[in-house]
Amino acid sequence: MNTKNLFDTKVKLTKRARALKKGMFLQDLVRDEILERIEGVNREFKSTAVVTGFPQVWKQALPVATLVPDDEILRLTPHSFDLVIHALGLHHSNDPVGQVIQSRQALRPDGLFMAACFGDQNLLELRNAMAAAETELYGGLSPRVAPMAQIRDLGSFLQRAGLALPVADALKIPTKYNDLFHLMRDLRYMGETNIMTDRTKSFTGRSLLECAQKKFESRYSDADGKVNCTFELIFLSGWAPDDTQPKPLKPGSATKTLYQAINDARPKPSY
Repeated sequence: MNTKNLFDTKVKLTKRARALKKGMFLQDLVRDEILERIEGVNREFKSTAVVTGFPQVWKQALPVATLVPDDEILRLTPHSFDLVIHALGLHHSNDPVGQVIQSRQALRPDGLFMAACFGDQNLLELRNAMAAAETELYGGLSPRVAPMAQIRDLGSFLQRAGLALPVADALKIPTKYNDLFHLMRDLRYMGETNIMTDRTKSFTGRSLLECAQKKFESRYSDADGKVNCTFELIFLSGWAPDDTQPKPLKPGSATKTLYQAINDARPKPSY
């Protein structure tokens, strides 16, 4: 049985170590979005853990939070936190469901889990241009872009982890770049370039990049000469089960049919 991991965790750490502060704009956006969502929850969270590959993004915002790296085995003590945040790392995990399960196990009853990761529509323009160029030049594709989960699959992770009241929603962030090389430079600054175990180990040929740039420009450029590209972030939330939470009605317990309920809700005519 082949047990090789999809992602090379050593390479992930190496590329993150080379990331730059100016490449943290998506990390900053995720932090601010999650904090804003937490403010809308009518709860006081006294004990918080943040799972992140970039602790510097969270230190000032949550100075008393426990910050742990997004290793395959999370350094979280079971049943110790009211809030666990998994910040933009699930898409590079070899076991994303396991990451959510471990986070859920670290929660106290009625504790909140929140996460953000890239979705399957992330950088679709770049992926299409690279795939078209590689097919044209080499007649096939190599593992250059990591597969990413659809929003419905990510939502199912919450249920599989045993979290109650699961919610998944997407946020698309349109961006403009000078060209493909400008975008790829930003990805290096983010520490978000290819870390797949089966990736091509040699340098990408200039001819492939130039062909991809032509397709990128011809398909997605605008009147200003900029190239449009879209980041997609998926936000997830769910609660550790607790007896105080709302429960769905048992099947067969309804006293009215859907037709009766709709009919009763209609305004009655007056004569």
